[in-house]
Amino acid sequence: MAAGPKILIVDDEIVVIKSARRVLEGEGYNVEGALGGREALLKIEQNGYNLVFTDLKMPEVDGITLIRWIRKNRPSTGIVIITGYPSQDTIKEALGLGIIDYVPKPFTPAVLLDVTRRAVQWLEGEKSEEAKVDEEFPPAMAAELDRAVHEYRDKPGALIPVLQRAQEIVGFLPPAVQKRIGRGLNIPPAEVHSVVSFYSFFTMKPRGDHNIRVCLGTACYVRGIEGVLGKIKDALHIDIGDTTGDKKFSLEGVRCLGACGLAPVMVVDQETFGSMTPKKALKILGRYAPAFVEPGPPEEIEETVEKEG
Repeated sequence: MAAGPKILIVDDEIVVIKSARRVLEGEGYNVEGALGGREALLKIEQNGYNLVFTDLKMPEVDGITLIRWIRKNRPSTGIVIITGYPSQDTIKEALGLGIIDYVPKPFTPAVLLDVTRRAVQWLEGEKSEEAKVDEEFPPAMAAELDRAVHEYRDKPGALIPVLQRAQEIVGFLPPAVQKRIGRGLNIPPAEVHSVVSFYSFFTMKPRGDHNIRVCLGTACYVRGIEGVLGKIKDALHIDIGDTTGDKKFSLEGVRCLGACGLAPVMVVDQETFGSMTPKKALKILGRYAPAFVEPGPPEEIEETVEKEG
């Protein structure tokens, strides 16, 4: 990914910058750091960055001030917030300024990578759409989307039900669909994207027959979800955000599944499985595709699945 996105990490804590750089550079991203908003302004003026991750609470030049400057002077730059204090008012203000997403502190490597991939996907979708217009939608599909927007447009909290209906119509929520919904509801595209990326039941890519969601939150991370995720990825030969070639499985990483007491947690379709191990993960996948069941007595597999379900 040497020619991939250029990323700037802005934070007044050096440990955050080092941690983020270590994780992202390990995946091939081109990453630099800035120890605060003032240094970030100088670096952004001198260099071009595709994506900026910024803290909110910083001395001299805070995150909101930096975001406003980027929006005015480098409008094509994507912005993600890193914050330990995601107050509703501050996040709402940041969304209004057009951030793509936010990463809560403390973050796990899995969450940081997942948000980065989503942000890059969003930026790539934005670029590809510059040369596209609504012709990419079949007329019937576009009309159905517009009907959903019209039905909910004047109701409080319209965005989520419209997104749910759009996902039923299209099957997933690519940037083009999000932008169409944003225009119809008069909501900034970045705010639409933040809702899509936050709720695990929305997806920006087509899903397989069975959707696997793996929790990447702190509770699951410290209890070994990385080993479970690695086993699933190896068995299916896909990464997070991908779908198997036969369209049997898709794999997602989510920040929280609301079952921290069962950590580490995996959900297949609508069924939740807790206390996961790599071996149990393959046995559970065997319910949907027997080739993934590791050798062992059938009754042992059934017993494990019943306990996990």
